[in-house]
Amino acid sequence: MHAENHVTSSETIRDIVIGMSDGLTVPFALAAGLSGAISSSTLVVTAGIAEIVAGSIAMGLGGYLAGKTEADHYNSELKREYDEVERVPEQEKIEVKEVFAEFGLSEALQQQIADEMAKDKKKWVDFMMRYELGLEEPNANRATKSAITIGLSYIVGGIIPLSPYIFIDHAHVALGYSCIVTLICLFVFGYFKSKMTGQPALSGALKVVVIGALAAGAAFMMAKLINGK
Repeated sequence: MHAENHVTSSETIRDIVIGMSDGLTVPFALAAGLSGAISSSTLVVTAGIAEIVAGSIAMGLGGYLAGKTEADHYNSELKREYDEVERVPEQEKIEVKEVFAEFGLSEALQQQIADEMAKDKKKWVDFMMRYELGLEEPNANRATKSAITIGLSYIVGGIIPLSPYIFIDHAHVALGYSCIVTLICLFVFGYFKSKMTGQPALSGALKVVVIGALAAGAAFMMAKLINGK
């Protein structure tokens, strides 16, 4: 038997990618920038933890609002479709026929399918939502799950670039270790993210590493420039 391997939890993967990529990059850039201006690792850790807390809440809230908006939009369109099959059923049948016409079905078969579908309003509306509007019913807990997943992923990602500063007192020394650890994690993260989404793994990993390195480098140089060193 032929086995097909598909990614089925795309929403969760997307949320992890959003949270982890920002969590690895933003605190990394912040720590690098602070390391260019101060020598105390304690200050870097304090500022970094504050940013991780604020960032995870902001990212989680963004995910929640996005999920809530998606659900509200779906419910609004669902209500409109139910209203239309009640008020203008013949027009809705025409729209069903147009969908099947694109598959090359005959006019008679299109009409037969439309008439059969009209006997069950729920299935009729579900069909219109999916194939006319391209909308899938969102999970009832989607907004909350998205907020938690993105927030936690951000925290996990953010702890990685800060970890060397926890164990090394001098920020400039800790920065070197932070760069090594974070860039390796960015590479691994980018590699598996690309593999999971069907993209070229190596180029995807390098792209994530370059973005992270540029962000941290820009923050470090800006801090040096402002500090006049």
